[in-house]
Amino acid sequence: MTRVHDMGGRFGDGPVKVDPETAPVFKHDWHARALAVTLAAGALGQWSLDASRHSRERLSPRDYMRFSYFEKWIAALADMLVENGVVSRDELAAGEARAAAPHDLRARRLEAAAVDPALRRGGPAARPGPAPRFAPGDRVRLRRARHAEIPGGHTRLPGYAGGQAATVLRCHGAHVFPDSNAHGLGEAPQPLYTVVLRAADLWLAPEHPDDEVTLDAFEPYLEALS
Repeated sequence: MTRVHDMGGRFGDGPVKVDPETAPVFKHDWHARALAVTLAAGALGQWSLDASRHSRERLSPRDYMRFSYFEKWIAALADMLVENGVVSRDELAAGEARAAAPHDLRARRLEAAAVDPALRRGGPAARPGPAPRFAPGDRVRLRRARHAEIPGGHTRLPGYAGGQAATVLRCHGAHVFPDSNAHGLGEAPQPLYTVVLRAADLWLAPEHPDDEVTLDAFEPYLEALS
């Protein structure tokens, strides 16, 4: 997350204007369809959730800033469909298939009756993996984004936390490592922790300096604080 989409903690973007208590689930009907077709395409098994997230990050900065939220989803999905050979550019332009889908893709299509069970089941990411290096109470420092597994690639380490000191609150065991999985390099499970940071260390003028910020961080994001 080193490009324009890493907006967490950034100054100048203004307040969040959506009230989650009163805002509709979908502002426009096509937003619901965008979500549905993205989930249905993901069920085809041609890419991982991490790769899907990275496809949105790979949109050009110009497009990323001018597209609405679900326009980003659809644009990134179109890229993934073409890159993985599910559809061709000509088929996208025509809005219809020019050839029958391979049998293995037809067999994986998400039928309406399977949607609710699939969403309830989710996509658990816990995996067998290495023993954790850190324990609750340990002091650590979060590496900066340039230390991500793939420079300039996908990472779940937010830029605002890079270089900051934190305390380990909990270890969740090993989970799929997004920095690797997003690029087709395998799940490479890594220990996952919840760490705690001081608001006063993160923000220039926090409203409540003694507040704490918690985030989940994979072990490669952490180094021991001497």
